[in-house]
Formats: sequence, C-alpha cells, structure tokens
Amino acid sequence: MTELDPVRRALSDRGCPEAVVQGGLDGLIRRWQMTVDSVVAVYALSLDDYLNDMDLRDALAVVLPLADEDEGRVARERLEQIDALFRSVTVATGCLWGEDVEEDDALDPSREWWYYRRPMQLNSEFADDLVAWGLMDEGDA
Repeated sequence: MTELDPVRRALSDRGCPEAVVQGGLDGLIRRWQMTVDSVVAVYALSLDDYLNDMDLRDALAVVLPLADEDEGRVARERLEQIDALFRSVTVATGCLWGEDVEEDDALDPSREWWYYRRPMQLNSEFADDLVAWGLMDEGDA
C-alpha cells in the first residue's frame, strides 16, 4: 500500500470519498472553485447539497496547513481569490448547520465563516429550506 502524503492522509482520516482523497489539495481547490462558480451562476441545489459543498471549504482549512511549503503557498494564493469571489456573491447568515451543530462542533463565524454565508441568488428549494430553518424571512425568499 502506498503511503499517503499528510494532506491525503488527513482527508482520508476525515472520511472523505476516495476521489477527494486522491485529488489531494489541488483537487480540493478545483472542487471549491467549481462550487463557487455554481454559486455565481445561481446555486441550483438544496441546502443539504450546499452544506456538503461548504464541507469542502472546511476540509481545505484543515489540510492547507499540512501542505508542503511550495504547494501551500500556491494553494493559499488561489484560495484567496476564490474566497473573495465567494464572499462577493454570498451574504452573511446564521449558522447554516443550525444552533445545535454550531454549539456541538464549536463553530465560530470568524473561523468557519463559510458556514455563515448563503448565496445572494437562490433557487426556490434552497430559499424554502432557509425559511424553514429560520435563516431567512419568507418575504426575502
């Protein structure tokens, strides 16, 4: 069995799918870029799907410090650009996981900020999910 680099090992330890593990840091960055591109184009999926996509960004936060110096520098530069775009097409909200998960997992909006932002442009299913979770007023949907 081939030994995994620290990034892939951490992804495996998190229980990420094999395709994510094999993609490593560069693959995570590409997936995050695709997610942000889908938010720019009006996110077409549900809140559950969006939370899965935000877990990509969370995984990036965990594994980026494990990358070697050169790979980490390049990834941080790309990530800063992608995150800036994400922030420009999203708005602040309460924790998308809800208060119980926020408390149990000690989520913090200054640290895990991606779990506290929602797309500006919403499809009706996503808007309905946010209203149902109390994260958006019905009149804003």
